[in-house]
Amino acid sequence: MQSFVMRETELEQDYDTQIKGFWHNQVQTGRFKSTDNTDIAYAFVPQENAIGTVVISSGRIEGYLKYKELVFELYQNHYAVFILDHRGQGLSARMTQNQQQGYVEDFDDYVQDLKVFYERVVMPNSRHQPMLLGHSMGGAIGTLYLCRYPQDFCRAVFTAPMYGIRMPLPTWTVKVLLKVGLALNACVASRPWYFPGQTDYLPIPFAINPLTHSKLRYRLFRQEYEMHPQLKLGGVTFNWLKAAISALEKLLSQAPTIETEILILQAGGDQIINNAAQDHLCAIMPNCRLIPIAGARHELLMEADQYRQPVMEAILNFLAQAAPQTQGPDG
Repeated sequence: MQSFVMRETELEQDYDTQIKGFWHNQVQTGRFKSTDNTDIAYAFVPQENAIGTVVISSGRIEGYLKYKELVFELYQNHYAVFILDHRGQGLSARMTQNQQQGYVEDFDDYVQDLKVFYERVVMPNSRHQPMLLGHSMGGAIGTLYLCRYPQDFCRAVFTAPMYGIRMPLPTWTVKVLLKVGLALNACVASRPWYFPGQTDYLPIPFAINPLTHSKLRYRLFRQEYEMHPQLKLGGVTFNWLKAAISALEKLLSQAPTIETEILILQAGGDQIINNAAQDHLCAIMPNCRLIPIAGARHELLMEADQYRQPVMEAILNFLAQAAPQTQGPDG
């Protein structure tokens, strides 16, 4: 069976009609309270004759409304699809008074939110053992999840996973800045501070964006954020960066225990993530395969067709190889 993958010409023609219509008529949305009472937003689309279930763990600053094209494609390929907005971003509850600060106390909070989503929303509406698709920060969260709950997902695919962050300073220098900054922050202010160089949301012009070569997909992404201003998120706080570094150190120690079959799609021209860290982590995971996409920028799922087409084909082929495992009623 031939896979359904959108091309930019079709996307431009169909986004305002087919894709928006699909989201309006078929995609269900909701909210749940996580274990610490944080309000988490989600969306899902059931599939009467689904061949499988896919759960999406999105990247930093993202919300499910950014994933309209991908959810539509997965549905057209006969998958039931579930996606949540991580705490502190998208349509989920923000964690700071300044709604645009990237903040989390611990990446375990993200993992626990995903677990609650899995149990309360995904499994009651799926007949298959789910598969996990994670992008960037969502890939790091997903990998941490596989360490803690190895039986929940039968396989996982990660695009440009955040296994290492490109930083302008050596890691030891960043850790010193974090220690000093967090101490000062605690002494003189009750609200979290941005890490130096981080600011509120800035709509970066396409010509200088480091995320994608696709002018169309970049425009659609920015349009969604202008239509839904509550989606806008700025840079990271001292707290988020400390939590991220701690999470990545945990991954290094725990990755060799992950038995789940994993596919990593690596953006060859990534300016956000450290690809060497992806190479290393994949090498120490027992069942990991890495496919580099030469020249592609970080946002593989919203890249230009020449990069995105092979990414989507690899994802769909990998998902299709999962042995069907029926669990309960789907939709």
